[in-house]
Amino acid sequence: MDVKNSCIYTVFAFIFIFKKLSLKCNIRLMKNLEELIPTYKDFPQKGINFKDLLEIIHDPEVFNELIIKMSSSPILEKSEAIISIDARGFIFGSAIALQSSKPMIVARKPGKLPGEIVTEKYKLEYGENSLSIQKSSLMKYNSFAIVDDLLATGGTVNCVSELLNNNNKKVVGLLVVAELSNLNGKSRFNFPVESFISF
Repeated sequence: MDVKNSCIYTVFAFIFIFKKLSLKCNIRLMKNLEELIPTYKDFPQKGINFKDLLEIIHDPEVFNELIIKMSSSPILEKSEAIISIDARGFIFGSAIALQSSKPMIVARKPGKLPGEIVTEKYKLEYGENSLSIQKSSLMKYNSFAIVDDLLATGGTVNCVSELLNNNNKKVVGLLVVAELSNLNGKSRFNFPVESFISF
């Protein structure tokens, strides 16, 4: 085998090993995430099976690995900034912003933001609410990656998307830790959705 062919073989061998290790890491991460996300039946009301993602932050190693994976998403690379959704989205969004060196703004529930705001109402599986964004924050950036903990019916994400679109901003995609695939929330969106575990 000549030097050129040897180098090509070595490169392909490294690529193969890297992909294999990456697959093993993904499988391990998904298994760890599944173990750290308990389900609470009939919360916050009867008929709702609530997935609680807060136990992820009880395990720094898993949390760190998850944030590194989310921060390397192509969705994030295409955005100027992150917009995180009240309230658990703040946990993951701020960690991703730190890891990726991206600025972050927030979409908050009523009465939480000072100054001039834009507001949109939305329906969710167990009621109705609204989200607001400060106008001064929106003016700074043109494209956003939305970050939240969980995608269910997609009501909150759709609300944020409409707020951004109504203010001539672009949504490049959605990053969530978990997705309830049976609710098919992603079908509401015309932008990429990336989740790291599905139920």
